[in-house]
Amino acid sequence: MPEELDPAVHLTVLRQSIDNVDAALVHLLAERFKFTQQVGHLKAANGLPPADPERERQQIAKLKALAVESHLDPAFGEKFLNFIIAEVIHQHEQIATGVIETQPDPL
Repeated sequence: MPEELDPAVHLTVLRQSIDNVDAALVHLLAERFKFTQQVGHLKAANGLPPADPERERQQIAKLKALAVESHLDPAFGEKFLNFIIAEVIHQHEQIATGVIETQPDPL
């Protein structure tokens, strides 16, 4: 940003960029959950457990490495993924018990 830019304008520009990133994150999470719900239906149909601890460990390790590469605190990356994993497991449990009945469109 040029130094001569008014601080209020600069703040507005920065906040708009943050808002754009937030919108992209929401859209990406929605897309991710479409796939994880399909996984949940597949697991339920085949009697597989909602959680897969080994897969979760692998994903956390990969995300922590990506966080380091991106100059993001890997502990934050791990907390973020743990939050998402907990929601996915919750949804898989709901799918398995019939609480979530509508299967997302297949690929």
